[in-house]
Amino acid sequence: MTTAPKPRAAKASVPKTKAARPAGLHIAVVGAGMAGVVCARTLVQAGHQVTVFEKSRGLGGRMSTRRTEFGGFDHGAQYFTVRDARFETALRSNATSVVRPWSASTVRVLDELGHVLASAPPPTEPHFVASPGMNALVGLWGQPLAANTLLDTRVTQIERDALHPDQWQLRTEDSAGGQQVVGGFDRVVMAMPHPQVHDLLRASGLAPDMRAALAPVHVAPCWTLMVAYPQAMQPGLAHLGPQWNAARSTHHRISWLARESSKPGRDPIERWTIQASPAWSTKHLEDDAERVKAKLLKGFAEITGIRATPTMAVAHRWRFAQTQTPLGKSHLFDKALGIGACGDWCLGHRVEDAFVSGLELALELA
Repeated sequence: MTTAPKPRAAKASVPKTKAARPAGLHIAVVGAGMAGVVCARTLVQAGHQVTVFEKSRGLGGRMSTRRTEFGGFDHGAQYFTVRDARFETALRSNATSVVRPWSASTVRVLDELGHVLASAPPPTEPHFVASPGMNALVGLWGQPLAANTLLDTRVTQIERDALHPDQWQLRTEDSAGGQQVVGGFDRVVMAMPHPQVHDLLRASGLAPDMRAALAPVHVAPCWTLMVAYPQAMQPGLAHLGPQWNAARSTHHRISWLARESSKPGRDPIERWTIQASPAWSTKHLEDDAERVKAKLLKGFAEITGIRATPTMAVAHRWRFAQTQTPLGKSHLFDKALGIGACGDWCLGHRVEDAFVSGLELALELA
């Protein structure tokens, strides 16, 4: 068994009250999206030792950016708003180097019958992006955690530490099938989609009440299409198609379109991200990616009038994308076990929902 480094503070049993909670806990955070990174960063700032586990090859979760030879695609979260004062403070204090305002062109697209196909995002509040891609914000906040972050590492089970039964150990697996056990944790945080939280707890035989609390939560999937048109870089051709850069759509397949090259700090090659509606994505969840690509390209052409064949077209499936029914509170935490869960699904589907969820769980642990 591999035992993670222990903090210098003396080992303490799991506290029963917030007042009795000792300083210098060793905490495992499973998941390195916005919620997980914010939770881990806040815990480190409070003086705790944190080890982060992430099954992917990089930080970001649904704030990931797909890098291609034609430029980046924000194929998950497209932008974020700022409504929570704590989120605003965090952005102003240590994220001004990567955060940029993004103003999408006003648009109202009608079909031949006069039905609205697409309209502009509500202009009631500013929209922001991270530059050069949405993952830059999570990457920036995750920098202090790098030395204690295990990438390409999926947690398969939580169990009592074989050497210290009042602590936890995690069984993990990498993409090559390699297995490891990492122990010595006083607390465990799961910053993952709620079905993955449920499955990990069930596989571990833990927290039936917490699993039951997850039952009402519903998060819809999303098929996302990324297309690139480098031919639009020809002299005298500024871009293809419409004069607008983003739109919400009522098309039966598509709910959102954005011209990636219109975002600040992006590569200039004409690129679009097209996101299918929750209903269509659910219906076609298990469809072949090529079939999905063809259908979304057809819908994209109907909305934008762009009928040129893209040089690149790739479909990506998010199984857990947009929260339809949230938990209704910022996080879950079983004090007796010292195990908690957070994510945007607790409060909604916005980037700042994930921020608030991770922050408030960390504050309870801290």
